[in-house]
Amino acid sequence: MEKEKGNREGELRRLILSQIEKKGSIPFSQFMEGCLYHPQYGYYQSEGSRIGKDGDYYTSACVHPLFGGMIAKQLSQMAEILGGGNFDIVEIGGGRGFLCKDILDWAKQRAPHFFNGLKYYLLETSHPFLKEQRERLRPYEEEGKIGWMDPETFEKGKGRITGCILSNELVDAFPFHQVVFDSGKLKEIYVTQHKGQLKEVMDEPSDSRLVSYFESMGITLQEGQRAEVNLRALDWMEKVGRFLEKGFVLTIDYGYLAGELYAPHRRHGTSLCYYRHQTSDNPYEHLGEQDITSHVNFTGLIKKGEEAGLRFTGLVSQYRFLIALGILQEMEFLNQEASELDGLKLRLSLMHLIEPEAGMGEIFKVLIQHKGISEPLLDGLRDLNSIPWPTPSLNISPPLAGGD
Repeated sequence: MEKEKGNREGELRRLILSQIEKKGSIPFSQFMEGCLYHPQYGYYQSEGSRIGKDGDYYTSACVHPLFGGMIAKQLSQMAEILGGGNFDIVEIGGGRGFLCKDILDWAKQRAPHFFNGLKYYLLETSHPFLKEQRERLRPYEEEGKIGWMDPETFEKGKGRITGCILSNELVDAFPFHQVVFDSGKLKEIYVTQHKGQLKEVMDEPSDSRLVSYFESMGITLQEGQRAEVNLRALDWMEKVGRFLEKGFVLTIDYGYLAGELYAPHRRHGTSLCYYRHQTSDNPYEHLGEQDITSHVNFTGLIKKGEEAGLRFTGLVSQYRFLIALGILQEMEFLNQEASELDGLKLRLSLMHLIEPEAGMGEIFKVLIQHKGISEPLLDGLRDLNSIPWPTPSLNISPPLAGGD
């Protein structure tokens, strides 16, 4: 396996060096595109675990099935707001299929009317993930509850749905541009080579939108400050707005509003690489074998959504969303039924999902947008001051219920 990984990394490096040799330096976004999505050697196209204990990173869906259960609870309320009839869910980038399975499991057991009216579609471009999804979700496919959507249907807007477009840790993996404010002007980071080694150079922006991107949000970078610009995320949001006839968009990812994301103290940006549960800031090693991400600019998604006909419903931290939907009550019930050891594992899982400081609770955000509906009130966006706190046996203190 190690030899195979080395061969893949070597082949991908040779392809990138060859491209630079022929065409000159390339924008970092193009380099990242090759590392993650090359059809043969890209990170998301190669066999092997990427998510979970044996992979490079965890997602919330890997931590506990109740994460998917709480999302299902919110989706069921969305379906009620839309009239309680047929409800389509399109999950873009469904990974290993855990979130889909947990949503359908909860709906089947806890909300049969919602389950009967829903149809779940997965849109996946990674062949290894697609294979695993089909194996894990075969029973629901046989029931006719799920299907796989051709990416071209979404990309070219060949259909429209009524329901919800869902994604979990999708946007952070879109290839992004890197820029730096140098000598009073914005420059872009390009990847070139010197004696066979990949290196960075600065040059004029390859896309005029890179300059207008910061101007539109009133952001001025500090001299020498480096940052990421995810133009692909804006293009994606435009397609989402076109694809949704009526309903909701539910986007879960880690990131900040623009003012915080591009604050002066983030002088080096937020780009990170994940390899075997270790992080680094060096994207030029382990080519095709490590994930490359950056924090999401939720201001950009909200603004582009408005332009695409998507009204802003709310943005909250993941811990607020899950607590407002009743995850603590669910955990309390499970804890009473569990052994002492299982109860401990349960509490650790809970802490990882909702702990604001050490876990996923604060850095992860839930953005909800709506279309064709007038000011929907969703349980997941409720003020935590209105939520009871029935958790004596979980031994967790309530976080402050202020705004994000």
